Amino acid sequence: MDMNQYLSMFIDESNDHLQSLNENMMGLEANPEDLSIVQVIFRSAHTLKGMAATMGFEDLASLTHQMENVLDLVRNNKLRMQDFIFDTLFKSLDALESMVQDITGGGEGKADVSAIVADLQAIVRGEVPAAGGASTGSAPAASGQAETPIHLDEFQFSVLEQSIQEGHKVMFVEVAIREDCQLKAVRSYMVFDLLERSGEVVKSFPSVQDIEQAKFDHSFSLYYITQKDASEIQAMILNLSEIDKVTAIALDQESLHQLGQDTAAATAEAAAAASEVAVAVETPVAPAATSTPAPRAAAKEEGAKSPAAGRTGGTPSRTIRVDIERLDVLMNLFSELLIDRVRLEQLASEMQSGDLTETVEHMSRVSADLQNIVMKLRMVPVDTVFNRFPRMIRDLAKSLDKKVDLVITGAETEMDRTVIDEIGDPLVHLLRNAVDHGIESVADRIAAGKPETGTVNLRAFHSGNHVFIEIEEDGRGIIPENVLKSAVKKGILTQEEAASKTDEEAYQMLFAPGFSTAEVISDVSGRGVGLDVVKAKITALGGNVTIYSTPGKGTNFSVQLPLTLSIIAAMMIKLGSEKYAIPLSSIVETGIIKQTQIRTIHGNKMLEFRGSHIPLVSLSRIFSIPDYDESTEEETEIVVVRKGERLVALAVQDFIGQNEIVIKNLGKYLPEIQGISGATILGDGQVALIIDPNAFIK
Repeated sequence: MDMNQYLSMFIDESNDHLQSLNENMMGLEANPEDLSIVQVIFRSAHTLKGMAATMGFEDLASLTHQMENVLDLVRNNKLRMQDFIFDTLFKSLDALESMVQDITGGGEGKADVSAIVADLQAIVRGEVPAAGGASTGSAPAASGQAETPIHLDEFQFSVLEQSIQEGHKVMFVEVAIREDCQLKAVRSYMVFDLLERSGEVVKSFPSVQDIEQAKFDHSFSLYYITQKDASEIQAMILNLSEIDKVTAIALDQESLHQLGQDTAAATAEAAAAASEVAVAVETPVAPAATSTPAPRAAAKEEGAKSPAAGRTGGTPSRTIRVDIERLDVLMNLFSELLIDRVRLEQLASEMQSGDLTETVEHMSRVSADLQNIVMKLRMVPVDTVFNRFPRMIRDLAKSLDKKVDLVITGAETEMDRTVIDEIGDPLVHLLRNAVDHGIESVADRIAAGKPETGTVNLRAFHSGNHVFIEIEEDGRGIIPENVLKSAVKKGILTQEEAASKTDEEAYQMLFAPGFSTAEVISDVSGRGVGLDVVKAKITALGGNVTIYSTPGKGTNFSVQLPLTLSIIAAMMIKLGSEKYAIPLSSIVETGIIKQTQIRTIHGNKMLEFRGSHIPLVSLSRIFSIPDYDESTEEETEIVVVRKGERLVALAVQDFIGQNEIVIKNLGKYLPEIQGISGATILGDGQVALIIDPNAFIK
C-alpha cells in the first residue's frame, strides 16, 4: 500500500493527538488522582502508536509504546503519578513532537530516544530514573508491578467462543526462549510456523511485527485454536532448539467467559468508537481464518476515540480539514460572482424586466448569505494558538523556579486563519517575557506581600472590526525612568528627548530596535529583548501593540489585530479617474480643509489637527494622477490615518463610500509598489488599488 497518500492525514491527526496529550497531561498534573484523565491519555497515546506503526515510523511507535506501558500501570492503580514521572512523560512528548516535525519537513521521523526509553522502562520496573537513562531507588506502586496482559476484542472473543462450541480446543500458550539465544526472532518464527501447521493463532503479545523485529524480552504469549491436546502442543514446541519453557493451558467456556469479563470494559470502548476517523489509519484486526497472528492494533483500546476532538461518546466527527489554498480559490471565485451580480443588476435595470429584476434581487440575497459563509469558513478560534501555551508556561516556570498560573479567557474568539498562522510567535515571546521578566521569584513576591504564585492572564475579545489579545501579569511592573535611562545610555535618545517623554512614550521605547540589540541593564528587568521583532510582526499584520504598566503591580501588553486579512472594510475614494481603497482600521476621521489651513514647515506641508501639527500628503502627486491636483481647489477632502501614536492626513478628491472588499495580491510579476498593499475588484469590474497607510507614516 502506498502510504504517501495518507501522510497529510497522519501529520494532522498526530498533531491533534500530541496537543491532546499535552493538555490532558497538564490536567493530570493538577489532579494526579483522576484516573479518567489517564484513560484519555492512554487512548490517545495508543491511537498515535497505531498510526505511527501503520505508516512505518518505528521510532515514534516504539517510544509511544513505552509511554503506554507506564500509563497502563497508572490507570490500573499499580503506579502513582509523581513529579519525575510527569517530567519523563513530558520529555517523551517533546521527542514525539520533534519526530512529527521531522516527518512534516520530509524526514523519516528518526530520533535517538534511547535515554527516554530507558527512563520509561525504569519507571515500569518501579525504579526512579536518573540522568542519562540510569535508574535508582524504586517508584511507589499501589499494588506491585503488573504484567501486560493480552486483551481480546469482541470479534476475537467470539471466534474463540464459537470454536469451543464447535468442538475445537482453545488454549493460552506462553513460550520462553533461552536467555543466551542469539536469534530469538528466528526461534519465534519457528514456533509460529509449527503452530500454524496444526491450528490457528488468534492473538499474540507482543505483536507479530515486534516479534519479527526481536522487540520482546525472550518470551511471548498467544491464544491458539487446534484439535491437539495441550500436552501435545507443549511437547511439539519444546522439541525446537533453544526453547526454555512452554506453558499451554486449555480453556473452556467458563474460563473464557471469565476472561471476557476482564476485557468487557475495553470491548465497550472499542465498539462505541468504531467509526472514529482517528483509527482509519491503524492496522485492521486480522480475522481468525488467516494464518498470521492479529497485530497489536487489535488490543483493548482499538478504536478508541481521539480525545483531541473533545467528545466523550464516540460520535462520528462533524468536521473536515480543508487546505487554506482551496479557501483562497473559493474567495477568488466568489469575488468574480460579485462582479457578475452587479452587471446583472445593471442589465435588469436597463431592460425594465420585472421577472429578471426579481430573480436578480433573489440572487443578491443569496450571494450576501454566501459571502457571510465564505468569510466564516476562514475564521478559526484563537484556541488553536492558545492551546500550546499552558505547557510552555509550565516548563518555563519550572526552569526559573517560579510559581505561575496561566489563566486563558476568550479562547473561542475567532480570527482569520492567515492572522492566526502569523500571531503565534509574537505571543510566545510576550508570554516568555511576562514570566521571565515580569513575574518575580517566590521570595520577592512574598517580600512584596504578594501571593507566591504569580498570575498571567491571556485574554482575547472582539471589538468592532478588530480582535484584541491581552497578556497581563501581576509582576513587578515597568519603571519608565529606568527605560529612559537605558535608552539614553544606548544612544537611542538624547537627555533632552528623554526628559520630554511621557510614561506611555517611555514604554514604547521598549520596541525600539536599538533598545533590544544591546544588553539591557538589570534595573529594566530585561524588558525589550526582541520586542522590536514582536512589534514589526504585529505591524505587518495591520495591528498595533500598546503597553500599560503600574510599577509594583504588573504590566499589560495589548495587541490589536484585524479580524481578517482577506476581507476588510474600506473607505473608497476617488482621485481623478482612478479609485482607491483605504482600510477603515487605519482611519481616525475624515474631513474637509481649506487651502488657507495648510502650513509649510521646513518644506513639508503640515496641518493643524486637534492641538498638534500633522503631515499632509498629496496622493495625487505620489501616484502621479494626471487629471487631478488638489492645490487648484479651495477646499480639499482629507483622511487622517494612524499607525501607533503617529498620524498623517491624506488629501483626496472625493469619498465614494464604505465597502467590504476582497484583498487580492498584486502578483509576483509586479514590483513592490510603495504605498500600495494590494488591489480589489469592484462591483463594476474596475480594479481599485488598496492604500497602505503605514507606508506614508514611515
